[in-house]
Amino acid sequence: MDSVDQATPKLKQRSQELTKILQKASYDYYVLDAPTIEDAVYDRLYHELQDLETRYPELISPDSPTQRVGERPASQFTSVKHNIPLYSLENAFGNDDLSLWEQRWQRVAPDVTGFEYVCELKIDGNAIALTYEQGVLVRGATRGDGLSGEEITQNLKAIRSIPLRLNLEDPPPIVEVRGEAFLPLDSFEQINREREQAGEALFANPRNAAAGTLRQLDSRIVAQRKLDFFAYTLHLATPISSPLSSQWQALEFLQSIGFRVNPERQLCATIADVKTYCDHWAIARTNLRYLTDGVVVKLNSFGLQDQLGFTQKFPRWAIALKYPAEEAPTIVENISVNVGRTGAITPVAELRPVQLAGTTVSRATLHNADRIAELDIRIGDTAIVRKAGEIIPEVVRVLPDLRPNDAPPFQMPTHCPVCREPVFKPEDEAVTRCINISCPAILRGALTHWASRGVLDIDSVGEKLVLQLVDQGLVHSVADLYDLTVEPLLKLERMGKKSAEKIVNAIQASKAQPWPRVLYGLGIRHVGSVNAQVLTQAFPTVEQLSEATPEAIAAVYGIGSEIAQSVHQWFQTHANQRLIDRLRSAGLQLAGEALTAIETAITGKVFVVTGTLPTLKRDEAKALIQQAGGKVTESVSKKTDYLVVGEEAGSKLDKAQALGITLLSETEFLELLRHEP
Repeated sequence: MDSVDQATPKLKQRSQELTKILQKASYDYYVLDAPTIEDAVYDRLYHELQDLETRYPELISPDSPTQRVGERPASQFTSVKHNIPLYSLENAFGNDDLSLWEQRWQRVAPDVTGFEYVCELKIDGNAIALTYEQGVLVRGATRGDGLSGEEITQNLKAIRSIPLRLNLEDPPPIVEVRGEAFLPLDSFEQINREREQAGEALFANPRNAAAGTLRQLDSRIVAQRKLDFFAYTLHLATPISSPLSSQWQALEFLQSIGFRVNPERQLCATIADVKTYCDHWAIARTNLRYLTDGVVVKLNSFGLQDQLGFTQKFPRWAIALKYPAEEAPTIVENISVNVGRTGAITPVAELRPVQLAGTTVSRATLHNADRIAELDIRIGDTAIVRKAGEIIPEVVRVLPDLRPNDAPPFQMPTHCPVCREPVFKPEDEAVTRCINISCPAILRGALTHWASRGVLDIDSVGEKLVLQLVDQGLVHSVADLYDLTVEPLLKLERMGKKSAEKIVNAIQASKAQPWPRVLYGLGIRHVGSVNAQVLTQAFPTVEQLSEATPEAIAAVYGIGSEIAQSVHQWFQTHANQRLIDRLRSAGLQLAGEALTAIETAITGKVFVVTGTLPTLKRDEAKALIQQAGGKVTESVSKKTDYLVVGEEAGSKLDKAQALGITLLSETEFLELLRHEP
């Protein structure tokens, strides 16, 4: 190997030229499907670059084509937090659901006209998050739970349709790209042929094969399996020369900077056009070179997306239509009723076991009384069952012609089947609920949830033990768990001293679980694990969250008004306040790390964001403010320090001008954010 000092400017220039030529050739071949140089020429240039880098290691750059495959296997994958959460989409299972979705979002924005939809095929693969700094790929991660995933950068570099450097002369400091890594059908078939010849177990489907490939520790295996990638979402932390105002523009921009974007996308003027697109691909998808299980429909305008925001779980401005899954007939042998930890009473069809999508199905949810009435389902019926989203079994319809003559209509219970107290069905809800907070079923559900692996993770406290604890009157709330000692546990069935000590120790050890898990464990309606993470980052102590107004909670990125109201109401309830006091006294973790990572000039300042910003969505701007330690409010007052102003700003701008509040454009806001105090 020659000395690194011997790499002359001429050699450096040649290295840069080769890198640029090879990058362009890869883009033409893997993204545009339009090769511009022959394979033999590409190989010769590649080997010339490889030889230069071998002789002069200083010439190796992160975006060099030679760096797509690592020479040494990784030892493990590490968990990384996503800069922007990856939220899931609401599902639709037919054209009627699309119409209902349009009606729902129009109720939130009734005066909107001239809107468009973007339809994209929903690829049956694995969601991926890519981070580019100064135009160079620096991190790639799996979706994980939406807030954090596994860092698999080297494996993603092995996918040729993922650019190592963006095709931009002056790239923004940070670009976030989301997309789907998938295995084309021909590659999947080839892999299974090779595994069969080697005597290895075959992959069940391309999605599983893609997931297994992405988790290979050796990126050379990833390169051999020829995964592909479609980009579908773009996040820019700073403006670009031509601001993007729509999803369609973002897709075009993604393709222009080096990504493969699904060519089957379509811009639709009406929901009728969307349905036509979905109906076409329900049949035409069988001719594609990859699997697709539906269509993702998004409102095109970023301004409208920002206006609509999120519900408690999903963005209001997007929905995923899922194509019908495999269906099978079976007999309804019984209809039982479950009482959940929130008191929700859910009817369940007990089915004669049937094979469906590779698994045996013997139970299917009937959701609520309205669904039962719609189906007119009865014990003894022949029902058509499918897996909604290929995961949850559900009854699609019944066949009345095969119904037994003596099958009476099913009636929802008027009293809780567990505590025998009257049940209640709010007028604005479809769910029937037991509202007795002392109901053993609710308590059992709350305790089981609290102790489960994804929450407080209390080993040895499972459903069987919870049942005994409640039935014996040893526990009346989750706080009572921390008062348990060995002696009362010894009175339980088949409980020895060592087992009792193990349980008590496990309960005490759970006090070390972090604040996000504790919040999730409280069982607040609409607060799942992802929302709990988001909320505890924005409100790092229980005191801050309990004192927050609904408006302040709703201002957190990804948290809708419904979640905010639910959280606020929960903390205003005296019984829940007493529970928090008991958990605090027991030593549970009710504080954690704030979202703030870097102190800037806006730390402690009060902001209001109004109008449509050129590149940032309003929620993204609010998240940046909170991350830097600023505060976001919805109304302008004398306490407001800055008003971030976009297009079509209304009365907030007038009031801010009257009060002499500092006005910031998006560019000025981002510059202030970068400024050191």
